[in-house]
Amino acid sequence: MTPRAGGADGSTQVPRGVRLGVDVGSVRVGVAISDPSGILATPVGTLARDVSGGKDLAELAAMVAERSVVEVVIGLPRSMSGKAGAAVQIAREYGNALQARIEGVPIVYVDERLTSVTANRVLAERGVNSRNRRAIVDQVAAVEILQARLETVGRVVSS
Repeated sequence: MTPRAGGADGSTQVPRGVRLGVDVGSVRVGVAISDPSGILATPVGTLARDVSGGKDLAELAAMVAERSVVEVVIGLPRSMSGKAGAAVQIAREYGNALQARIEGVPIVYVDERLTSVTANRVLAERGVNSRNRRAIVDQVAAVEILQARLETVGRVVSS
């Protein structure tokens, strides 16, 4: 029997393999990747957001192809009350634009409330000053987004 889990996009299949986590911001896009076993998310980097040219989307599509990614996980920045605002719409539009470039690789959306807050706290605890933090907070948030998905998938696969 194939393990199943309900993703925010309605998907039910839980593929095994490398996953890519994405934290979509207005200026930067944080990227993280999992190991093939789906246990650990690690930061890849931060891309400059290129709304007019789509260079960031092209870079993500290349990563998906080069690393044989089986699923892309994008964070949805819902409000604390759980409502979907403008930022959620932007993340979904970004996901749709990426999906057009990576046909056949599903995109799953996960709730990312507080990931940036958590990322900033972790970096501050590690002594990273606020100026340097800006450069890496998005990739740390992407790790948080992806790790949450990996834990969900891990629970489904092991049950």
